[in-house]
Amino acid sequence: MHAAWHALLRANMLGRFETALSSPILPETFRLRAGNFNLLVLRLLDPRPDAVLPALGDQFRKAPGFLRFAPIVIGLQDLLAAPEEVDFRGLVEGLHALEIVPIGTIGGTPQMRQAATAAGLPPLRAAGGKEAEAEAASAMPPPQAAAAAPPVAPAAAAPPSTQFRGSGRNALLVTEPVRSGQRIYAEGADLIVMATVNPGGEVIADGNVHVYGALRGRAIAGAQNDSEARIFALHFDPELVAIAGYYVVREGLGDAPIGRPAQVRLEGEEMRFGPLG
Repeated sequence: MHAAWHALLRANMLGRFETALSSPILPETFRLRAGNFNLLVLRLLDPRPDAVLPALGDQFRKAPGFLRFAPIVIGLQDLLAAPEEVDFRGLVEGLHALEIVPIGTIGGTPQMRQAATAAGLPPLRAAGGKEAEAEAASAMPPPQAAAAAPPVAPAAAAPPSTQFRGSGRNALLVTEPVRSGQRIYAEGADLIVMATVNPGGEVIADGNVHVYGALRGRAIAGAQNDSEARIFALHFDPELVAIAGYYVVREGLGDAPIGRPAQVRLEGEEMRFGPLG
């Protein structure tokens, strides 16, 4: 009974619950529709994680649960620092330790966005809509004596990869599964993954992303604003897809061919999903 209910619930979440109902007389109990969501934006005023993270932790203690597991965008528009002065990797690790999920950046210089992308924070623009934001910790005073952030275990090592050239563009070839917590970035190249991208895994490319397995994590193509880039997957079931900064999360995939071979492209400011072949 539990297995049957789990299968039915999964079918519902994929937007195809009609095929899972064995009896036509059962009443419709809910409908799923794509919607617009405001993401919290953490606007950085200081480039040092050891200054930002303790202050953000103080906000947690004042409002427990407010940001726990919340997807958050890093705002760079107010940050007056050179790209090399911003420890994006340290910031990402510290936010994860606080149980906050950073998904990308807005604003900043091209060099700053490139440094953030290398740390797994691609530049974002909401697909088909205007940016709307609610500032997180906007009135946060500077800490009196910032304690160092607690040590965070490093992410698992990236799977083996090979670089080669084909069709006029470099490509990074990954032959083993991308596990949760891993980020693979193909700088100036396409990314080809010959295995599964697991939930929590992230694959990023300045060019196209090809997944010859199941895409269950996040895929970001055209990371340096290449709107012609595409995402291809033999089994399409992602947490998030993004092209040239425009993104769609799992709940907004609409009529995408979930669980089947698919490709994703950008048309203006709209994501388009279609079958392969």
